[in-house]
Amino acid sequence: MDFMIEFWPIALGFVAFGVWLVRLEARAMDNTKEIKRLWNQRREDLEASKESRENLNKVLAEIRADIKTLISKVGGRL
Repeated sequence: MDFMIEFWPIALGFVAFGVWLVRLEARAMDNTKEIKRLWNQRREDLEASKESRENLNKVLAEIRADIKTLISKVGGRL
């Protein structure tokens, strides 16, 4: 019994350290999940911007073709 009375602060320190380690590991796991989520979001954003650029390029190609057609019609009259 004297042993427990004498060394209870050390035992409590070890228990507190163990709790701290468990909390630290949980935080690291949460950070890992958040990083994976952000990478997935980044990939989705890149895909969306690529698709948007492709659509814009298609529209610009159509406009360019229309302008060439109009210029050829007006150029033939001059």
